[in-house]
Order: sequence, then C-alpha cells, then structure tokens
Amino acid sequence: MALDVREVPRKGGGPKAAPRPRREITTAFVVSRIAVLAVAAAILLYAVPPLVAAESWVSLALLGAVSAAIAYLYLTRRFIPAKYLVPGTVFLIAFQVFPVVYTVTTAFTNFGDGHRGDKAAAVTAIETGSVRQTPGSPEYAMTAALRGDELVFLLVDPKTKQVRLGDAKGLSPLAGAQVGTTGKVLAAPGLTVLKAPEAAARGQEISALAVPAGDGVIKANGLSRAVEGKAALVYDAGCDCVRGNGDTWMADESQGFFVNAKGEHLAQGWQVGVGLDNFARVLTNPTISGYFAGVFGWNLVFALASVLGTFALGMSVALALHHPRMRGTRFYRIALILPYAMPAFAMLLVWRDMFNRDFGLINQLLGANVDWLGETATARFGVILVNLWLGFPYMFLVTTGALQAIPRELTEAAAIDGATPWKAFRRVTLPLLLVALTPLLISSFAYNFNNFNAIALTTEGGPFPADNPQVGGTDLLITYTFRLAFGAGGAQFGFAAAVSVFIFTIVAVISAVAFRRTRKQEEVYA
Repeated sequence: MALDVREVPRKGGGPKAAPRPRREITTAFVVSRIAVLAVAAAILLYAVPPLVAAESWVSLALLGAVSAAIAYLYLTRRFIPAKYLVPGTVFLIAFQVFPVVYTVTTAFTNFGDGHRGDKAAAVTAIETGSVRQTPGSPEYAMTAALRGDELVFLLVDPKTKQVRLGDAKGLSPLAGAQVGTTGKVLAAPGLTVLKAPEAAARGQEISALAVPAGDGVIKANGLSRAVEGKAALVYDAGCDCVRGNGDTWMADESQGFFVNAKGEHLAQGWQVGVGLDNFARVLTNPTISGYFAGVFGWNLVFALASVLGTFALGMSVALALHHPRMRGTRFYRIALILPYAMPAFAMLLVWRDMFNRDFGLINQLLGANVDWLGETATARFGVILVNLWLGFPYMFLVTTGALQAIPRELTEAAAIDGATPWKAFRRVTLPLLLVALTPLLISSFAYNFNNFNAIALTTEGGPFPADNPQVGGTDLLITYTFRLAFGAGGAQFGFAAAVSVFIFTIVAVISAVAFRRTRKQEEVYA
C-alpha cells in the first residue's frame, strides 16, 4: 500500500489535509479475487439445479446467502483480512471439521451394508429383490439405454415386435426406434443406447431397475433379456410389515430390520440411530474387548519405537553432518533422504519381499532360514525396522534445520567451561532441539499410532494364531478394527466410526499431555 504524506501549503498558510491512502492493486490480488469468485459461481451453478429439483428450499436459501456474502466480500475494498481468512476457514470446515462431525454422528447409527438407505428404499429393495417370473409371462428382448443420466429399458414385445420404454414409473410407447435382426434396439430418438461393455459396467443398476407392469414388474434377466414377474415379498403399510412365503416380518425400528417371530430378519434393512450400542460393543463384545488391550499395548510400543528410533537415528546423522570438519555433506544429505523421496507403498512391498523366507534378500545375505513374517517377535521387529528406514530421513531433515538455528557460541561456551562433548550435547543441544521438535515428535506419534499402510502392506496384521483369524501379532488398532468392520460380515461403517472415536480420544489425550509438558519445557528454556 502506497501513501502520499507530503504536505502542500494552503493559501491561508496552514498545511493541506493529507489525502486518502492510495491502494496498490497487485496482479496476485486481482487473480485471487477472480479465482475465488469463479469457484463460488461454479459451485452455485452446479448446486442450484439439483436443489431446485429436490425442492430443498432451505439449502437453496443458505447457498444463496453464502454466495451473496462471498460476492460482497470480494467485490468491496473493505475487510482485507477476511479476504484471506475466508478461503482457509472454508477448507478447514470442509476437510477437517465436517469429516470429524460426520464420523462422530455416524458412530451413533447402524450405517453399513444392509443399512445404507431409509425405510422406503429398504422396502423397495426387498420387493424388487423377491420378484419371481410369473408362469406363462412373456420374455422381452431388452436393451439398456440412457435418458440423460437416467437408466431405462427398451423392451421389444415378442408378439407385436413393438418397442416400449420402461422406467421406474412404468411402460410407455416409443416411436422411431431402430431394431436389429436379433431384437436389440440399435438407436432410439432422444436416448443413448448402451453398448455391451457399457451395459456390463452398469450391471448392478440394470439388475436393480424394476419397471411396473400391471400387477407385477419387469426385471432384467441378464443384459439382453427381461421377464415379467411378481414380488414374493410385499410390504403391508397397515401392519408395518412384510408378508410373503408363508411368513410375516414386522418392522423393528430399534434394529432397522424386518424381523419374524423366530427372530430372523430380512437381509435388507434401513439406517436408524442405535445410541451407544456401537461403543458398548467395543467394550463388552468378547471377540473385540478380549484382544483390545493386547493390540493397544503393541500399538503403543510400535508408535513409540518408531518415533524414538527415527528421531535418534535422524538426529545422530544430522549431528554427524553438522560437524564443521565434515566434508561432502551435500552428497550425504541427498543419499540419506532417498527413502523419504521414494513412494512409501512401493517400498513397503519391496521390504515385504525382502523378508520372504524362501527367496528374500535378507535370508540370502545372512545365509539364514528365518521366517521373518511368520513369527510374532520377528514380524514385529521387521515392521519396526521398515518404519525406521522409511521415517528417519524426515527426522534427519527437521533436526538439520533445528541444529542450524542453534548458535555455535553456546556449545563453544560450554566447551570453554570444561564440559565434555557429551555433556554439552545433553545439557545444551538436546534441550534446545526438543523445544523446537517436540510438536513434530507428537505429530509423528499420532501418525504412527494409525499407520495403516506400514502393517497392511507388509504383514497384513499377521501372523495369525490357528484358533483366531481375527487378530494378528502385528495388528494395530486401526488394522484390527478395519478387519472387524469391513471383513467377511460386510461393511459396518457405524461400528468403524465408533472405534475411530476411541482411537481419536486415545491419541488426543496422549498428545494433550505431551503438549502440556512441552509448554513447561519452553518456559524453562525461554
């Protein structure tokens, strides 16, 4: 911002009033303003049509108010700090606050496979999924097509050879369709006929679409045929139940299932709130709570060993290269950060093969026959070693930066006072390093506490005991709960979210205690 503060004499002899400051408009300022307004306009144009179609007037009004506020903020010359704070705040809410809030709210529901939609969607899925072909009903030649983004069926009647369009509302005549010799519709006005590979990619959507027809529905039988049938299971709103196959399933709102007198439920349910059931399951289910303490203990050891090991190794290398007599430091630094520059997932797979008992490089070099990943002790040692190799370059880089910020005069003064190099390091260098690096060590602990890739890509949580395939010797809490929540029983997002809340609480408590001790340390060395 440029200011013209020269005083020009007035005719009366007094100084002329200082002019208003002239605002200096930079290219970056103009580009950032245009970029923000363009993004806001794009979001507005993208979101308005579906909101209008869904008649979501409250959301539409909120979107309009936010867009108007952003436009006013960036079109006026006032509120300069807000112009820079608003984008960061929006990203913070979108990528940090919202995921956390959504995870916590999901933890109080039964959201997962079989409970993804509402009750109406569950009823539709149950009825359409139980459709059986009616004896003597015709079989149609079917072609899948798109009407805009909507999937529809083009059905050729086997008797009249007429083409009709089928959608979720029913059948309607279709004129002008071009039919091939095999009965497949080749082209239709206003529609996009799907080719075989495209139809195969939408196989689940094609199987799920049910076209109402008389007393029944028409459903796909493969990708080129459709049959007319009736639902074996029918919802009765009067009793809020599903009838069929000689049985009745009553709606149970506490479970989100239709349950019969024997306690059996239909496969398809709906999403409901379950209160603290997911949290209670973690603490009371013997399959989970019985192994929770053991996995938690190893999780702490893994995170602490990874952080302390990488810090000790990285700091040792940084101290060696920081010595004034050291030569070729640039070459060494480039070589030492190579593990950090390589893709971690690829290096983890390479290390897994190196630990292989039969053809692994480690056994070949040592002339040994050790099943590194087949025994709990060696597998744990192996994953810590791999994590040490992957993590120490980061600690080396941050320690190098911190060492360069410590004046050499402090260590030289300690040497003049008679301190040995070890005492000078322990009493001067190390405390100053910890003041600068403790927040990074805490964040590294939080990262390694949930280091899913380090376990999943090397040992997959194993080795597993013969009597328990659910929990392995190297499982962390994150890999253990992932297997429980997304294993053979299907996805259980509500339960996974509840365990995530537990893990978040554990890491938050440990981090809070560590940060509190860090503040005390900063006060001592301030």
